[in-house]
Amino acid sequence: MRKSILKIKIDTRYLFAFIIILAIETSIAIFLKDGFIRNYLGDVLVVVLIYCFIKIFVRNKTVFLPLCVFIFAVMIEIGQYFNLVELLGLSDFAIARIIIGTSFDIMDIVCYLVGCIGLFLFELTLQ
Repeated sequence: MRKSILKIKIDTRYLFAFIIILAIETSIAIFLKDGFIRNYLGDVLVVVLIYCFIKIFVRNKTVFLPLCVFIFAVMIEIGQYFNLVELLGLSDFAIARIIIGTSFDIMDIVCYLVGCIGLFLFELTLQ
């Protein structure tokens, strides 16, 4: 019998949370074209979505994970400012335009910050 070198333990709580938040985000994108939920809540939830995805695989307490997620989200937003999708030659791929985004907005960064502060407070309650 062969032993696996890499053993991945999946946290089903975060997997379930990821699936639910992904469904919510998808619904927001499909059904809402404007307004508070589309413009702000969706951006707060996207950092929670990224956090939950990472926590599916990372089991230890990660009090700095919200900061890492925030930095990642800001980097993506800065990429939008510099039109990263076009620079990478991905303009013809709708999924790339959706995931990376195409329009910079400083309020998106504020929403990411709000979401990550909430995640940081959540992390503190786990300790």
